[in-house]
Amino acid sequence: MKLVALGFLLSFIILTTACSSDDYKPVSVTPEVVKSKETISSEVTGTEISSNQVPLGNEKFAEEMDKVKRPLICIEAGHQEKANLNMEPTAPGSKAMKEKVRGGTQGVQTKKPEYQLNLEVASKLENALAEDFDVVMVRETNDVDISNSERAMICNDAQADVMIRLHADGNENSQVKGMTFFYPSIENKYTTSIAEKSKDILEAVAENTISETGAKSRGIIPRGDLTGFNWLKVPSILIEMGFMTNKEEDVLLSNPDYQEKIVTGIKKGLTAYYFQN
Repeated sequence: MKLVALGFLLSFIILTTACSSDDYKPVSVTPEVVKSKETISSEVTGTEISSNQVPLGNEKFAEEMDKVKRPLICIEAGHQEKANLNMEPTAPGSKAMKEKVRGGTQGVQTKKPEYQLNLEVASKLENALAEDFDVVMVRETNDVDISNSERAMICNDAQADVMIRLHADGNENSQVKGMTFFYPSIENKYTTSIAEKSKDILEAVAENTISETGAKSRGIIPRGDLTGFNWLKVPSILIEMGFMTNKEEDVLLSNPDYQEKIVTGIKKGLTAYYFQN
């Protein structure tokens, strides 16, 4: 009987010990288990998240993942093949009027029209951003008729995180060269709500674009007189990529390698703003 009792006692101790093992405890999810926004956003850039780092079915993790969405970039290649000089309001409800779409400049050396150059770079930018961002193109051909206010509304309707406007510059002085960066003015009642964020995005884009291209920066400047800004409800930046009235810069702007540098700079700026802040 003593041996039987002793056997029961040993069996009880073994079972009790086994059941108290950590292997059988439910996993307790602490805040440290849930990844940071930066780590979660690695999924956006193609990095695989391992299952042992984030427990499946974790509601908090699902919440965080829902917050991390691919930024939507609305790209506008400035101008179009045929200018539309009919008038439209410069802002909602404004009595001031301006031509719907002006003709743009032309390369003094290449003879390339600005609208063509703008679309070349815009198409390259679309391809470069597609891996990490969602992209909406305002126009994909040169044969369109879309006014500046309509271009803004396309980006509004898409609920874009930012509208990127691509242009090239012209000047009576053929020696003038460099990139200029514009954003909606905080002093303008139509763009007050989007001005600060637009400037923040533009600062990141301008820094990286100048770094990649080696171009002269002509500054980051607010504008309150542009129809394409005044109709917007989403942040926007405008890049004057260089002067087509300068022979050297005109040729450079049509160089595919240089266009890629512009695109790389813009993407690096957007990546720094959206994924590294």
